[in-house]
Amino acid sequence: MHWNPEQIDSLLRDMASSLESMGSMGGADDAGTTALVGIESGGAWVARALNERLSTPLPLGFLDANFYRDDFEKRGLKKSIKPSKLPFDVEGAHLILVDDVLMTGRTIRAAMNELFDFGRPASIRLMVLFDIGRRELPICADICGEVLSLPADQRVELSGPDQLEASVQAVRNGH
Repeated sequence: MHWNPEQIDSLLRDMASSLESMGSMGGADDAGTTALVGIESGGAWVARALNERLSTPLPLGFLDANFYRDDFEKRGLKKSIKPSKLPFDVEGAHLILVDDVLMTGRTIRAAMNELFDFGRPASIRLMVLFDIGRRELPICADICGEVLSLPADQRVELSGPDQLEASVQAVRNGH
């Protein structure tokens, strides 16, 4: 399977529309910031692309949660670790955590752990481009571009960042 830039754009437009239809994430007297937080690297690409499709762009931040993963010793250190950048106050904010692919839930858990080191958000919602299941933790997306059912030896890989494309790939080296 392959998703070309036009197909990815269609998914992103639907996701942006779903986010906007959710309205304010806070209560009537809650003035907390609403912001997008992309998980490096694919989630950061998706967050940027989503923000471009919103009628009113949101504050945008990025996390690299690799040091917060519970399988860090097994997976090792990725070559392209980036510093997290959250140019807004996390304390009391309504955060929309964005990733490219939701599989086991471990990356999302790691990202949430890192977010709490920056402060206590009022809420965290999850948006993903693809959900391929195989959950190991009880985490689900509030907004998802597409749900797939793939065999254990396959995953979705996003390429970008300028033109986003995705394809199903065979799992390499158990990752």
